[in-house]
Amino acid sequence: MINDKPTHVREHGSILAGAEKMALVWMAERLPRCINSDHLTLLGFAAMLLAGISYWAANGNPLALLFVVLALILNWFGDSLDGTLARVRNQQRPMYGFYVDHVLDMVGTFFLLGGLALSGYMNPLLALGMLAAYLTAAAEEFLATHVRRVFHLSFLGFGPTELRIILSIGTLYLLYKPWVHLGSWGMFRLFDVGGVVAIAGMALKLVVSAVRNTHALYLAERLPR
Repeated sequence: MINDKPTHVREHGSILAGAEKMALVWMAERLPRCINSDHLTLLGFAAMLLAGISYWAANGNPLALLFVVLALILNWFGDSLDGTLARVRNQQRPMYGFYVDHVLDMVGTFFLLGGLALSGYMNPLLALGMLAAYLTAAAEEFLATHVRRVFHLSFLGFGPTELRIILSIGTLYLLYKPWVHLGSWGMFRLFDVGGVVAIAGMALKLVVSAVRNTHALYLAERLPR
């Protein structure tokens, strides 16, 4: 038996969430019927693979960075629109959609950061650290979704769309200036600095979410005195 009832609540409080939702609904209402949510999911996944390959290719030709930006746009289109299309057409498959979407997100992120590690624009150890931080934070969110039935799509006003925009701007900036000067600390690769900030942000998200969820679950399941 197919369960078409939502298994959790999606909480999305990013800066662009309101405008993005209106744009996605507008596109979903006009998308040809021959295109369905699975097509969009696969497009988003393929775009992440293209982004990783393009970062890798940028080691030999910096102009490949332009394909990274194109891939991130395609990833936004496919990854953001698939769920909206299902809701607009009333063809929701909550368990299937949640599982497939996030498995592909994790695999796609592996390829994206793998490409960065091979690009020459980031220290491979930092790319590995970003992958570990992402997977750890994602695992905590999935566990929290299971026990609290709320899936958070953003943290401190930043969601996937805002992160794609920041990554795209940074990628384009690499064509102009891949190194930054941090005063007395010296020169560093732009994406090394960005990687440290990203790891710190994901670590903060992990700690805040873990403390918040542990406290809520403790209150919900107090032991009798």
